[in-house]
Parts: sequence; structure tokens; C-alpha cells
Amino acid sequence: MPAKASTKGMKAKASYEVKKWKEETYQQISSSMKMTRASVEFALHGDLAGIAAVEYVMFYKSFDPNDQHKSSASYVSLMRFDGKVSGKSGSFAMQDQGSYEAGAAKSTLKIIEGSGTGELKAIRGNATYLADQKGATFELDYWLG
Repeated sequence: MPAKASTKGMKAKASYEVKKWKEETYQQISSSMKMTRASVEFALHGDLAGIAAVEYVMFYKSFDPNDQHKSSASYVSLMRFDGKVSGKSGSFAMQDQGSYEAGAAKSTLKIIEGSGTGELKAIRGNATYLADQKGATFELDYWLG
């Protein structure tokens, strides 16, 4: 589906899937509370098509090793997207802040101004993503100039 113009700029949507997830605990606080780091790679399909490389730092308020959907966490990350946004090629970086509750990850992101390359050199804007039992979606509100 093509990107749509709006008074806020352009909007791009994509679905995504996890291609790599490597998570390590760096501080075990209690049997159910911990801090972790994760190196992750997502493949995006749709108006955004490409790879997003992410470095997460997570704080688990509660962690259930028998059922991760019962875990609760807050996280921050830096994400770098490399690919195409509505047919324009390049890359850019974003700051990510989110939470994981009841089996759903929800995030808000901000493009780091000046991080764009190629046809996305002047990109700026914000994004959200949601991953739950229904799937994983990514939405970007952006300006190119």
C-alpha cells in the first residue's frame, strides 16, 4: 500500500518479523527481576522494506521463565533502519522507549535528526510499533525536508 500524505507529513506502515534475537542477563536482581541486553534484527515488509538492527536494554519487573507472556518489562533501545521508505532508499537511526505487558510489546520512537543517509538523508519524524499475538506492525510519521 502506498504512503499517504497528511497534514503531519507522510505515513508509512509495515509488518515485521524477528530475524535474530540474542538476549543476555547482565544483572539478576531476584529470581523474577533482572536486567538484560538484547541484539535484535527485524525484517520489515510494506511501505518500509528492509532491516532494522536494534540494541535493547531491558528491565524486567517480573520474569516468568515458564511463560514469557506473563513477564513485565520496560526497555530502551537504539534502532537503525536500512532499506526503503515508500520507495526511497537509505537508512536512519531512532531512539526507542517501550514496555512489554501481557504478551504485547509497545514502543514509541523518534528519528535521530541528522542520522539519515541516501534518499532519506533529511528524514525526521516519529514511529510506533506493536507486537502481540495478532502480529507485529510498525507505523512511521515522517517528513523528508
